[in-house]
Amino acid sequence: MSQSLLRALTILTALGEDSKSLEQLATQLDVHKSTVLRLLRTMESERFVFHDDEHRYLLGSRFFELSNRALEQRDIRTLARPHLSALNSSTGQTIHLATYESGEAVYIDKFDAIQSVRMYSRVGRPAPLHCTAVGKVLVSARPRSEWRAIAESIEYPKFTERTILSPDAYLDELEHVVAQGYAEDHEEHESFVNCIGVPIRDGTGAVVAAVSMSVPDMLLDHDQVLATLPQVRAAAAAVSAELGWSPDIQPATKKGFR
Repeated sequence: MSQSLLRALTILTALGEDSKSLEQLATQLDVHKSTVLRLLRTMESERFVFHDDEHRYLLGSRFFELSNRALEQRDIRTLARPHLSALNSSTGQTIHLATYESGEAVYIDKFDAIQSVRMYSRVGRPAPLHCTAVGKVLVSARPRSEWRAIAESIEYPKFTERTILSPDAYLDELEHVVAQGYAEDHEEHESFVNCIGVPIRDGTGAVVAAVSMSVPDMLLDHDQVLATLPQVRAAAAAVSAELGWSPDIQPATKKGFR
């Protein structure tokens, strides 16, 4: 690697930690200030850095543009696969990945249960918003100003005796999902099947997908499924980290999930 490139990268890394003066950067690089100034002027002309009124240097807008583009180019399904595969292997249960597209929760990946029991869901098919864990997670992550319209647009087909059947009941459920940070499908979509779902976030903190685990109660009862929540959350957190999220990042806009 060329010496100038290495110095420029060192400067960017240093500015990623905090703003720095020319003297501080020169001291860190152990070179003359004129050498650092030449690099800074070049990077400033391309908007990678800028200086404030006190002549302290900070990361510039071009750097953030490239960062956002890099995150946009990362495919959620590809990044999630190894983590969801590991979750499937460790639990032996059905794992789903879903996103919110054109008003629907759509399954974009699935790992079938290792045992003989299989869920009828398929990749590419929508998941009912009112009675699936992924549907509840994804709607809960929408701006609260959209909740009522979404709730009133649902037809509420009754799948089981536990299925939510009205907009008001659904809105109450969304509040519950937000409060606890995860969603449940407690035999609402399929009789004798329990499911838990959690959000996946991108580098801005926005919820971009949901991961869920579904289990027939002949294998695990409701409480036993809830006991696996830390494993599902850990998998979601690993995928979120791949997308640039960290626990310190707050959502860029006011979503349902905090």
